[in-house]
Parts: sequence; structure tokens; C-alpha cells
Amino acid sequence: MNYIDIFLEALAAERGRSKNTIAAYGRDLRAATDALGDLTYADETMISTYINNLDATPATISRKISALRTFFKFLMLEKIIDKNPTIGIEVPHSSRHLPKLLTPDEINLLISSAGDVRHATRLRAMIELTYASGLRVSELCELRASAVLKDKLLIHGKGAKERLVPMHAGAVDALNRWMEMADIDPSTNAYVFASGGASGHITRDGFFKILKKCAILAGINPKRVSPHVLRHSFASHLLVGGAHLRAIQTMLGHEDISTTQIYTHVMPERLIETVQEHHPLAKEVF
Repeated sequence: MNYIDIFLEALAAERGRSKNTIAAYGRDLRAATDALGDLTYADETMISTYINNLDATPATISRKISALRTFFKFLMLEKIIDKNPTIGIEVPHSSRHLPKLLTPDEINLLISSAGDVRHATRLRAMIELTYASGLRVSELCELRASAVLKDKLLIHGKGAKERLVPMHAGAVDALNRWMEMADIDPSTNAYVFASGGASGHITRDGFFKILKKCAILAGINPKRVSPHVLRHSFASHLLVGGAHLRAIQTMLGHEDISTTQIYTHVMPERLIETVQEHHPLAKEVF
């Protein structure tokens, strides 16, 4: 019996499991099966040896361990096995890399260069929305017309959690221009950024490739530009501008504030200015 397929079907039936997560779990479990054979017979020593021999980044290894743990928990619930062999497996601690950022001037250049690319109105709307609201690329590509609420977006994020994200006037204008040009009725459930592909909407890869071309036209190294970099820039620029970390956490859809705290790396100069300007003893000379 193929327990991996049964497990993945069970995951798909749960709320909050994205297609990308399920696909990644499937790849990880099949790779482990190729190395170890039938996983229902794997013990802790086998799993530990397999993990230790992986040639991958700490983040990738952590994901593989997570896939195995979740799979074995499922097998225990189904009474297929009586012990989880991943209990003693330690997850590697990865040093968190600071996110790549673009400057506000570079963002403006990128938006301006969207006018030199085919389907410029659509691309400009996508760049504006990502930078204005900090959307994940999947949230942007799968945005529905019914989620556009004047100057706000109702986003269905990770874990099937909803959040209301505001947009500034420039982003609202860019979005309205595109929806009017594409004749998208806001009262429908149509995709805002529809395409003729199997998904019915522009894909992550599609947006990624167009964005790279736009970066070249803007004179920016395309290696520094991606949808995620726009999201990082949104958060960092808000923080430098004085926005509260909790507010940024809410807009990004982070479940844990510690995930958002990585953006505090941009704050040293701002913190120094704040202390100099507002601390009661900052201007005292002794």
C-alpha cells in the first residue's frame, strides 16, 4: 500500500496546507524512500544516518525532517507503526541571512521600467501591489477580484488565515487601471491577474521572469530582484519610516513576531536618531 500518497491526500484535505508544501513533502518522502526503502520499517538509526548524509542547506534539511516527522505521526495515528523514529532527530540551526533589499529609488526605477515591458499595465499593478502591501507572490498571483475592497485587500494567507491589507493611493490607481483595462468585474470571483494557463492565473515563475526583465531595463542587477525582495523592501522601508513592528507583522501575515524581527537589522541609524531626538537627557551636557 502506498502510504505516502494516502498521507498527501490527507494533507490536501486539511485546511491551511498549501499545494507547494504538499508537493515538497511528497518529493522529500519519495527521496527518503529511494534511500531507505519502505519507510514503515525505518528506525531512528536509519533516519539519523540518512539525515546526516544529506548534502543540503540547514533550511532544506529542516524541511525534510519536518516532512518525515509529520508522515510518521500520520502513520502512528493510523496504527501503521507504534513508534515515531524521528523523535530524537535534532533540527539543524541555520544562521538567518538578512533579506536582500532594494532602495526606494530602485523601486521607483523598477516601476517606471514596467512601462517598457509588454503588458506593462498589469506588471506595474503587480509591482505596486507587492511593494505597497507586502504580499507573498502566491497571494498576489492568486488574488481574486472579490478580494479588492476599494483601498484594501482581503488576503487569504498561510494557514487559511485572512488579513486585511491597506493600499496607498498609487497602488490603488495602478490596480484600478489594470482591472479597467482587463474588464475585470470587482463583484466576481475572477482572478485579477488571469492567464490562459492551467492555473488560470499568472504563475509565480511567470511573474519572476517578467520582473527580471524589468530589472534589466531599469539598470538593476536582476540577481537582486525577485517578488520576495519586493516584500522584504516593503517591510524594511516601513520600519525605517517608523511603523510599529506589530503592524508590519499583521500586514505580512507572520504568525510569530520573531519572523518579523529580522527586519530590525535596518534600524540602527533610525534608533540612534530616535534616542537623540526624544530621550530627555540626550541633549544634556555634563
